[in-house]
This record gives sequence, C-alpha cells and structure tokens, in this order.
Amino acid sequence: MTKKLGLLIFLGGILAAPAAWPQTVTVKTVTSQTVAGTWQGMIAGKLPLVLHLRVSADGALSATLDSPSQGAMGLPCTDVKLSSETLDFAVPAVQGAYGGTLSADGRTLTGAWRQGGQTMPLVFHQTATAGELAAVEPSPVDGDWEGALRAGNVTLRLVFHLHAQPGGVIAGTLDSIDQGAMGIACAQVRLKGSKLTLTVPAVHGMYEGTLNESGKSITGTWSQGQPLQLDLTRMAGAASQMPRMLPARPPLALQDLPGALGQEFAPLVQAWPQGGVVVGVLDNGRREVMALGSARSDSIFEIGSITKTFTALALAQMVAQKRVTLDQPVRELLPAGWVAKPDGPEISLLDLATHHSGLPRLPVNLKPSSLADPYADYGPEQLRAFLSEHGVGRPEKPEFLYSNLGVGLLGFALAQKAGMTYEELIQKEVTGPMGLKDTVMTLSPAQEKRFVQGYQGAHNPAGPWSLNALAGAGGLRSTAEDLLTYCDLLMHPERARPGTGAGATLSKAISMVLEPRANVDPGGVVKIALAWLVRPGEDKYFHDGGTGGYSSLVIFQPREDRAIVVLYNCQDMMPGRPQLVDRVGANVLALLDGNGAQSLD
Repeated sequence: MTKKLGLLIFLGGILAAPAAWPQTVTVKTVTSQTVAGTWQGMIAGKLPLVLHLRVSADGALSATLDSPSQGAMGLPCTDVKLSSETLDFAVPAVQGAYGGTLSADGRTLTGAWRQGGQTMPLVFHQTATAGELAAVEPSPVDGDWEGALRAGNVTLRLVFHLHAQPGGVIAGTLDSIDQGAMGIACAQVRLKGSKLTLTVPAVHGMYEGTLNESGKSITGTWSQGQPLQLDLTRMAGAASQMPRMLPARPPLALQDLPGALGQEFAPLVQAWPQGGVVVGVLDNGRREVMALGSARSDSIFEIGSITKTFTALALAQMVAQKRVTLDQPVRELLPAGWVAKPDGPEISLLDLATHHSGLPRLPVNLKPSSLADPYADYGPEQLRAFLSEHGVGRPEKPEFLYSNLGVGLLGFALAQKAGMTYEELIQKEVTGPMGLKDTVMTLSPAQEKRFVQGYQGAHNPAGPWSLNALAGAGGLRSTAEDLLTYCDLLMHPERARPGTGAGATLSKAISMVLEPRANVDPGGVVKIALAWLVRPGEDKYFHDGGTGGYSSLVIFQPREDRAIVVLYNCQDMMPGRPQLVDRVGANVLALLDGNGAQSLD
C-alpha cells in the first residue's frame, strides 16, 4: 500500500497558498559567492527539496533543483536573480517558480513555491557553502545506481542515490520503485577501497558490494532476512522525465470523454497490451465508465489504501450508533491484556483515522516471508507483539504521519469491538447499506473471473495481496462502478437508503466522515477528515492506493457534484514522474474544464 500524499506531489503541479509573501528584512552583504552552495527545504512538511547554487567564472549565478524522494535530480533552473535581499528562480520542467527573502546572515531563504497557479510556503536553509563543497572530494560511488532484486517470480527495481558530503561522509537514499517507496534514508554508508557497505534502517536491510575497476557497476548482495544477489549499474544522466503539457482546449461534454481518452491511450495500449485502465466519471448525476487496454468496465482491482476510507466510515457508523466514541482510546477495544495503559495521553480512534497517532508507517516487526505478499503473515500475534513493545502512548503534539499500521490497527480494533472479522464489519456497516456488491476482500468464483491480472512496475505479473491483521489499511478490491456509487452517496448522504440497523445511521456517519479534523501540511492547505485528504478551498476530497500490482485514485467534489475514479492494473512508480492514475485524474478534470493537462505518453 502506498501513500504519496496523493495530489500533494510536487511534480504533479497541485500546491496551494500562504496568506502573504514574506516581509522584507535588512540583510548583510550578500553576493553570488556567499549564497553559492547547497540549500535544503521541504514543501508541505513532507517533500524534501535540495537547491544547488553555483557561480561561474564570470560571476553569473546558476541553479539546479533536486526532489530526492521522487528521483528527480538536477532539474535546471532559469531566471536566477539575486538582489541584496531576495532570490528568485524558475523551474521550467515542472512549470514552477520560487521567490524568497534572505535572512540577515544570508543562510536562510523564507519564501514561497509557485506552481499550477497556486503557492506553498517553502523555507530553504544553506547546509554547505561553495567553499565547504569545494573541499569535498567526490567519492568513487557518487551518483545514482540502479538494480533489480529478484526473489522467486518477484522483481523489485531499486535505485540508490549516493553523494559525498563535508566531513568525509557519504549520504544516501534508496528508492524502491515497484513498491512506491521513495527517498528511504541510508545509514553507515562506507567505501573502503572498492568495497561499499550501507544499511537501510527503515526496512532492516543491508547492502554489501564491490565497485568494479571502471567505476560503472557494483556487484553485491542485499540482506533483509535472507541474502539476495543485487548488482548495481551507474545511471547515466539526471534529467527528470516529465510528461509534456497539452494545451488548453474547449471543455468536453461527458459523452465525448471516452473518445478523447481513447485517443490519448492508444499508443500506451499498443506499447503494452496487458495494461488495463478503467476510468469512471460522475458529473451531476450522469455517469461514464471507460475501459482501456486489457480491462473491462466491470473489472475488479485491488484498491490498496482507498480501503482506509471504508475503515473510517465503519468507525463513523459505530460512533453514530453510540458503540464507540472518536476520543476513545484504541486500547479499550483490543483484547484484554494486549497492551498496558500508558501513564500519559494515549492513542485514540480519531488519532488513528487522521494519521496523528505517532505510530510509524509500518511496524518494525513486519518481516515478510514472501515479498510477493508482504502483509500475509502479519497476524494478530505480530500486532500484539509490536504494541506490547511500542505501547499506545500518544506524543504530546503529534504531527501528520501517514501510517498503514495506524489505520490497520483501527480496522482490527473496530472488528474486535464488533465481535466479527474486518471483512464482515465492512459488509455490515458500509458496503451492505450502500449496495456495493463488488467491494469485497474475498472474491466469489464469479468475481474471480473479473479480477484483472496485476503487474509490477517492471511489467512482471504480480499476485494478489492478503493483509491479515492490517486489512483495514488496504485489503479491499472493487470496481469503478462501485466506487462511483460510493462517491455519489458520500456527496449525497440523503440518498442513502435509511432502512434499519446500519442503514439508519449511514447519513449521519457520512457527514461525520467528511468533516476536516486536522492539518496535513503546516499551513493547513490540505487537511484530513476521517481518512479522506481534503482541500477545503477547492472542496476536493481524494485518496489514492497501491498494492504490488495495482494503482488507484478516487477524487470527489461535492460542490461540483463530480467524482473521478481511476483503476490501473500496475504498481506504477517512476522517478521524476507522477503516477499514471494521478495524471489520468488530472487529465480528466482538465478535459472537462477546458484546461491544459499533462499528456499520458
């Protein structure tokens, strides 16, 4: 399951604005030479950026920008302008621009990033001056290295980014392309002679390799429970592969959308016939479902983290039925004796549903026996062991930290309270009352025939995932039709069939689910309701998802009475490019509104 902050992806072009530009301050003498060096900043508190400022022999200032967590390195900057107080530059590859005010000591830039007609606060800090960098001797392994990890019929593409730093340190990050995990920090990166060693603490991994004489390849072994051969090749070039922009055009009527999308998808389908995408659009009560490539309109896909929104609605249902409360400690729903009561504040159900629990993205004791189905053997015993060690205490001021573990725990706890399995809980409280017959965990024989084959990013067939104790974080499968019906009822809770039991509280629960509860970014441009990410200024709710062989996206806008669903039978993560599902979603919105959009080539 992946979560990339959905539409908050830097290269996707959807960012939003501070109330005002920074105020001007008096700055000591600042020149191109003093600002030259490396600057680090972060958009939305989640997306790290690295700015490199250089001075040529004639004194001209130039710049490049890195987005390490997206594998976009060396993006050229233009219109670099330095005054005694400000620095400005543009990044044409992503149609972005930055303007910032220098601090009195010239080592902090306080400003805003502008992209797609919107802005976002962005502060850069100078981490190394040009003089300090000049003293750094590049290591023989500096650069970007790619390789493929093979375990049985599973192939995972990995990319290491290694760079020498002042003080003899080599910094590194790891991208796991097919798992959608970018910018994972490396530690203890050491090069002794031709032998390279490093660790990746977040996944309990270690790499050892030998650099060949040409300096273009590394032969080595990756260890993460068991040793696997992993040979790396130096990547040539660092330019980001950004999709080209299509010009604005007159808005399309909904009935004309299939033809336009079919035309754009034609070369993709020809290049990879096994690929299948289903796009569903709901616009003021009218519905279109378009199947492209190998998929059919009723194909069933794994929907990954979109499952979290169903878990959140089950929570709201149980609150509306007065069986739990939002501020109730999760400990009280777990089996007796599982975890001790902490001395201070403890994690509540609301904390879990809004990713403000302080729990990590994944439990440290998640050690899959098979990379093909990484959550299958993480059952209640493993969850209990983690909680016994970690506890359920809540940080004093928890920040947004996306956690598959947290929402998986929420689903498990709600099911325990209800005295049933998670799958039974979702059917009773959500999919049953909503009439969603194809949104399930366990497929019937008839549904199995409609379950589209999934693929890894390298286009190798991928098997289905089983999430066991963490099913609430990503265990559901669904169709575009079901998800459009889901969105329609979320936008129009009055249409929910009242009935009795769970149906009687559904309308109230939906209203509860959509209420923004906390900030995702420091400025509150993006907030989180119960699991749903929301841009209040745009009245846009969204969530995406991914498993080993599938990617998905759901967007709905209540004021526009519009919803978009994109389902793809491939785990699609490429450095420097937004996911295909994100590009399709943006493309559909642009086609309907008559705006320019990124191409799907």
